[in-house]
Amino acid sequence: MHIEPGALNAAKVLYGHAAAIATLLIYAPRWITRLDQVAKTLLAAAFFSLFMQVYHVPVGVSELHFIGASAIYFIFGFLPTLFGFAIGLLLQGLVFDPQDLVHLGVNSLSLMLPLIAAHGLFGRRLFDSESRRLSWQEVVRFDAVYYGGVVAMVGFWLAIGEEPLPLDNWLLFAASYAPLVFCEPLITCLAVRLLKRWPQSALLQRLTCVDSLRLA
Repeated sequence: MHIEPGALNAAKVLYGHAAAIATLLIYAPRWITRLDQVAKTLLAAAFFSLFMQVYHVPVGVSELHFIGASAIYFIFGFLPTLFGFAIGLLLQGLVFDPQDLVHLGVNSLSLMLPLIAAHGLFGRRLFDSESRRLSWQEVVRFDAVYYGGVVAMVGFWLAIGEEPLPLDNWLLFAASYAPLVFCEPLITCLAVRLLKRWPQSALLQRLTCVDSLRLA
């Protein structure tokens, strides 16, 4: 999901930075007022950075990453995941890939906007509704929306880039995410079930959101 340096001109990169900052500022008042949210965010950023480094391969117009989006989201919650993506990309750029800092805002938007959509369409109700239960099927729906959004965002950036969008390479990139939509939910469900085995843990109650999820 990375946009390589040089793919966008300076003005579009600047717009991307401004849009990413504006997105975070919208949610900042609800995030910064709670210390537990900040702690969860740091954990989400750390796990996200670890997942990104463990598995990433060039595919088509970009890179296929194991993001662990649904696992991080259902364990730490919406706002920690949203801010964790941005902080994780910043951390990755500072430590591993300094060249990616050029497109920090662009790449952050490619992860954050799909998360907002998936949260609104599927994720929120699993936290808020007593009748909805977390299952593999529900997580598949969440991941399908999320990774579909990531693929669409990469296509958008490349479509307005300096070079014409190689459609066949983009389609190859899009197809490469299909296995994640089916495999990642298994990891997510297993991780949540494992953490649910310690319902009385004060540490898990403070640093995760799993106690508010009901399992199918």
